[in-house]
Amino acid sequence: MFEPGTVVKVLVSNIPNGGYDYRLTSAAEIGTFVGVHVMNRPCVGIIWGIGDSGLPENKIKNISAVYNARLSVPDLQWISRMASWTLIPPGMILRLIVNIPDAFMPPRTQPLFRFNFDTNARMTSNRLAVSDAFASNDNEPMTASDIQNIAHVSSAVVRSMIQNETLLPSGDIPVHREFDGSQYSDSGDIILNTGQQVAADTIGDAISHGGFSVHLLDGITGSGKTQVYFDSAWRAYSSGRSVLLMMPEIALTAQFMHRFASRFGAPPVVWHSNLTAARRREIWHGVLNGKIRMVVGTRSALFLPWQDLGLIVIDEEHDTSYKQEDMGNYHARDMAILRASIARIPVVLASATPAAETLENVNLGKYRRLQLTSRFGGAQLPEIKTIDLRENRPDSYTFNNSEFPGHLSPPLCDAIGQTLSSGHQVMLFINRRGFAPIVQCKKCGWTATCPDCSVGMTYHKRLGKLLCHMCGRTAPLNTVCPDCGTDVSMRGVGLEQIQQEVNVRFPAAKTALVSSDIITSRQSLERLVDKMESGDLDIVIGTQILAKGHHFPNLTLVGVVDSDMGLFGTDFRAAEHTFQQLFQVAGRAGRGAHPGQVLLQTYQPDHPVLTAICASDRDSFMVADMAGRRAAQMPPYGQLIAVIVEGQRESVLQKYCADLAAAAPNLTGGKIMGPIAAQIYQIRNWYRMRFLVAGGANASLQPIVSKWLSRVKQPANTRVKIDVNPINFM
Repeated sequence: MFEPGTVVKVLVSNIPNGGYDYRLTSAAEIGTFVGVHVMNRPCVGIIWGIGDSGLPENKIKNISAVYNARLSVPDLQWISRMASWTLIPPGMILRLIVNIPDAFMPPRTQPLFRFNFDTNARMTSNRLAVSDAFASNDNEPMTASDIQNIAHVSSAVVRSMIQNETLLPSGDIPVHREFDGSQYSDSGDIILNTGQQVAADTIGDAISHGGFSVHLLDGITGSGKTQVYFDSAWRAYSSGRSVLLMMPEIALTAQFMHRFASRFGAPPVVWHSNLTAARRREIWHGVLNGKIRMVVGTRSALFLPWQDLGLIVIDEEHDTSYKQEDMGNYHARDMAILRASIARIPVVLASATPAAETLENVNLGKYRRLQLTSRFGGAQLPEIKTIDLRENRPDSYTFNNSEFPGHLSPPLCDAIGQTLSSGHQVMLFINRRGFAPIVQCKKCGWTATCPDCSVGMTYHKRLGKLLCHMCGRTAPLNTVCPDCGTDVSMRGVGLEQIQQEVNVRFPAAKTALVSSDIITSRQSLERLVDKMESGDLDIVIGTQILAKGHHFPNLTLVGVVDSDMGLFGTDFRAAEHTFQQLFQVAGRAGRGAHPGQVLLQTYQPDHPVLTAICASDRDSFMVADMAGRRAAQMPPYGQLIAVIVEGQRESVLQKYCADLAAAAPNLTGGKIMGPIAAQIYQIRNWYRMRFLVAGGANASLQPIVSKWLSRVKQPANTRVKIDVNPINFM
């Protein structure tokens, strides 16, 4: 306990340094939240330790407020160790924890609006998105800014809905609701099979005995992993501990929400980016004061101010969505395991296709593998085959008096027809949004590119516009080349073009598209799920969203339009990620009473990834893939740190990178490569260069990188991003 008058170091949220010295005005412990002023701006911080700046007494400011809340010593250790590993400044990590505005201030008064569900106004796509935003937040009133942020609409849309009374005023005092997790109870009506029970009991023993442990719940698609970790969650929760269930994308778990409510008697408290500011504040404080003890959330839920955390579950632990690349680069799975090791609690990693790093930790005996080898309820794994496109070329088709190249081969079309005639449903997978990814003039070579990013713009027929998938910029489609006046052509294929072809070839089939720019809320996904379950849809066409956890009992055919898309990327993880994605997609077929079939269209039927998927031989594939990584000393047998340098002035950026290269140290057992232009050289008018630091599995690269970067003064209007063991090499 620090007494009044003590000079303490305060770690300030959102300030990229190791803390500032302040004088206490009342007694407080280490980890206590306090209010301070930085450059006359009020900020929230935590007491980090004893002051050590050596400043004169008259230069040290007083702490302005001491709050009745604190982080534990293990939490402070976690911040410190996370900062050392990721090279994110500790204050920026605290920002991830204090991630609600004015955390300890009274909520600001703003006008609130509610949705008028009795409106006669025409429901455009924007208005439907606003309706979904209210439904996803339990129809609670929202501020105009919340409506814009959650529904992803413009202020003009909100103003027009206020004017036509689709949005009605609802006072100006934020609605608060006390969250109380004590209402959860175990329904007891779930009977686990033998494999599930063994796994559940093993995790349960770890929970009851305490201590750090990591359990890989390794189960094929449809094996009932969810019910096993529900059992684990209940054991931890019923013992009075808190539980975090992490999901890759919360907007895509409508069926999960129903299963949770059925098991525990109430819906989960959900934490993700599409919550209102008031709801985020309520949940944050509910976790801080211990009233909320079970949360389902995305990666940011790891940074809630947990009290007595007893279990962390990471579903689909291999998913790249756990890698954060916006507010500091970290991998939420790895940071969750770090947090659990410090707090001495168990972690459950669930996946049908575990990451290579996870499998290596199993091989080293650091993690325990719990295998589920059969589908729950007796459902059988689907039969998986390739279609060789060299021998089965798709036929062209005519739409609106224009001829288009086909992308569905005759064998796949035959299988679709047979599936539809038998009354079952079809899923077609292509991991590319829009209609055509390339708009180009064949005469002079002009290509529609984003003026702010060094990438081409994709034509989205549904929007009637070109769209940059990097920055979101839109532009009208030029049907003629602006340089030579020749008609432009569209190259490549996106899911909208597949839907057009399906509608021509199967005109009686009811189809729907699923991608991140179409399914933007849990409600929109629930409408799709309801249509699939009721039989109102025959064919669903979508991107990787379809690979994640959906259970459609009447879906018996999955067709992958382009299985080769990810096989030949520059990333050393390309084969692993392609296998994971295609295996997950294949797992959507035949999950009910009817057997399933998966057809993979490819020009490379003998590729090791595809032969392994057809044989359902994940383990042999991973052994071969990891042998190649071992030889090349790539993770998990080596370490990589990417240093991405960005600048608004190209000449300044290149000069700074040249200075960094000249100051680069010589590494024993490693090397610093670069600088080179990033694969995507310009994003949002920032130019980008990359260095790559490589070393052995046991190398301590972070102190070397930190010291190296400190040798060279960083110019204005440049920024440096450090990514430990990157998964994005763009």
